[in-house]
Amino acid sequence: MAAVWPEVDAVVLGASAGGVEALLALLPALPTAAPAPSWLIVLHRGVQSHGDPSLAALLARACPLPLAEAEDRQPLCGGQVLLAPADYHLLVDRDGAQPVAALSVDARVRWSRPAIDPLFESAAQVFGDRLLAIVLTGASADGSDGAAAVRAAGGELWVQDPDEATVATMPRAARQRAGGADRVLTLAALRAALAATAARGADPL
Repeated sequence: MAAVWPEVDAVVLGASAGGVEALLALLPALPTAAPAPSWLIVLHRGVQSHGDPSLAALLARACPLPLAEAEDRQPLCGGQVLLAPADYHLLVDRDGAQPVAALSVDARVRWSRPAIDPLFESAAQVFGDRLLAIVLTGASADGSDGAAAVRAAGGELWVQDPDEATVATMPRAARQRAGGADRVLTLAALRAALAATAARGADPL
């Protein structure tokens, strides 16, 4: 299979239970070479549970790219990693031709804010077939509708292997709702795929 990286403008990741550990395993593998996509992450976090801004600092220490909490109407740039703030949905919008981050306090989705579905669905509308979505471990079906939207728009869907995930519900639900996934990978294989797809024409598997 040919590498998709040069044809990807943005990567969206969603995680819940066990997600901090999964992200800490994946973030060091994010490629820094051009062409670099924008990265957007939703980790289920409430004001009480993961509202501490030190979460972004913890993830940033593991990431070779600049990582920070998203700000409303912030332009999306290649090689930038944005994390959904506590108690805000993170979406993708446009300011003219420029994709931007948008923060929302709309109702919780599947009991979560931030939720994965709003990010995936809005990113699919903006980026279409130039989007890669990754669903990691989690204990709800959040992300499943978004995964279906990504594939319907021509984007690519990767899910963590449910047999390896701390909680299998989320990647399994995403794969079922989307009618399959382009790749089902362990964390180690995800790391290798992220690294390999940075090179044009490389085989990520």
